[in-house]
Amino acid sequence: MKIFRKSIRQIFVNTLVLLIVSGVSIIRLAAQDQNNDFEIIKNLDIFTEAYKQLDIHYVDPINPGKLMKTGIDAMLGSLDPFTNFIPESDIEDFNLMTTGQYGGIGALIHKQDEYVIISEPYEGFPADKSGLLAGDKILEVDGQSAKGKSTDEVSKILKGEPGTTISLLIERAGVEQPFVVEVKRENVKIDNIPYYGMVSDQVGYVKLSGFTQNAAKEVQKAFSELRDKNEMKGFILDLRGNGGGLLNEAVDIVNIFVDKGELVVSTKGKDISRNKSYQTSSKPLDTEIPIVVLVDRASASASEIVSGAIQDLDRGVIIGQRTYGKGLVQNVLPLSYNSKLKVTVAKYYIPSGRCIQAIDYSHRDEEGYAYRVPDSLISEFTTKGGRKVYDGGGINPDIVIEPQAFYPITQALFGEFVIFDYANKFAREHDEIMPPEEFSITDEIYNDFVAYVDNRDFDYTTKSEKTLNTLKEAAETEEYLNQIAPEIAELEKKLIHNKAEDLKTHRDEISEILRIEIVTRFYHQKGKVKASLQNDPEVEKAIEILNDKVEYTSILSGAVKKASLR
Repeated sequence: MKIFRKSIRQIFVNTLVLLIVSGVSIIRLAAQDQNNDFEIIKNLDIFTEAYKQLDIHYVDPINPGKLMKTGIDAMLGSLDPFTNFIPESDIEDFNLMTTGQYGGIGALIHKQDEYVIISEPYEGFPADKSGLLAGDKILEVDGQSAKGKSTDEVSKILKGEPGTTISLLIERAGVEQPFVVEVKRENVKIDNIPYYGMVSDQVGYVKLSGFTQNAAKEVQKAFSELRDKNEMKGFILDLRGNGGGLLNEAVDIVNIFVDKGELVVSTKGKDISRNKSYQTSSKPLDTEIPIVVLVDRASASASEIVSGAIQDLDRGVIIGQRTYGKGLVQNVLPLSYNSKLKVTVAKYYIPSGRCIQAIDYSHRDEEGYAYRVPDSLISEFTTKGGRKVYDGGGINPDIVIEPQAFYPITQALFGEFVIFDYANKFAREHDEIMPPEEFSITDEIYNDFVAYVDNRDFDYTTKSEKTLNTLKEAAETEEYLNQIAPEIAELEKKLIHNKAEDLKTHRDEISEILRIEIVTRFYHQKGKVKASLQNDPEVEKAIEILNDKVEYTSILSGAVKKASLR
């Protein structure tokens, strides 16, 4: 029986080789003047022959689908990180990227020790309606142990056809025994705008977290409501952390603020059919209200089209940090068996003519690393009004505000889920809190948090301690350690951090993160954004600029050079 099965598989693989080679041969006959035809045929033949020999001779059973996906992923990995193979099993994740919706329970999850934990149930969706809470540990899914499974593995199990039910065995702090929660999957739609509102008497604000379908309509609706219901004289569009999405939504968002017929972005590729220009096609909603766009290092792709076009057309002021620098356009091509290939087909160029792609994936060093565009190749361009702007990687803001660098204790408290776990404890012990914009960390709350930290197995390493460890390793390698051992020991004694003292010294920084985390337990994503706006230096600077018409106009006219705040 094994011989017969192996023979069938050999016949299948040999037939596959014949079909591929024959097909490529036909292509070759139709285009004999192309120099790389023979290389295509030769390498496809080698690939299929290697696959056949592995299938016949490899000592252990081979999973054909997994092996082929590994091969495809490795092949695409030599190009750029945005060209990806999407198997049928990952279609739900792909749909989420493009539509913002998927079938599932509606919750963020993360890995903590050996289990996956509910990070946050989306308000109004199945996880929330079923009573799941942040901090709930998933022990089993439909009777199968979830121990040791990755976040991706559990995520794929939780997703599924709307209307189907999934059974979760949950362990919850404060509850003696694990319990079962039945969750009925629904069509989960993640809003492009988690929050919008007025951040001062005259300044409106929209947080845009994605560019999935209808993002432009959502921005237009939010903007109209803020303008019509308030005396709005300035507007902030927050694109921080927004990794992009659909190009047409970016064009339509720019169209809300600029006249019809303006070039927003153009694409250029090897295939001339990819060379297209995208212009605003509708009457704008408002071309007068001053605008500030907030960006950071995670603002990419469609976020860079919007912020770059707003800058190039002198329609608004950009504040924050230089953006990611993704100027590559992807199209999704259908493959057989409901799989897809997301492939980079062009580069995009914003109105001034600059390409904001930061990394040249076509050139790599000996270790396979791609190069960033060197300063010597950065070119100067001009905005519509004549201001100087530059290519070479991302959108450089008109006002640069350096991101906050957190102290090691704060990073550790957050990264090791101490703040997360305390926020869950706080939520169990309190039925309600003040509104997000009013809630604060009192002495009583902070002292309780300090006591909680003292009872945790928690430690961290300061930058000074890391530097000293590096010195010790270098001294040992160079055989100097014995000579400087007394000095090293003295330094170690002086640098031993005092956890209690650090909790006191950095209270303001720690309290801010703790405040936002606790607010999220009671007011979900909308509350989280509202709470984070209270002490946001970039929002504060945006409000200042929008309230100062002279400075705002001076920046857009080029009279004020780019500023940097620390």
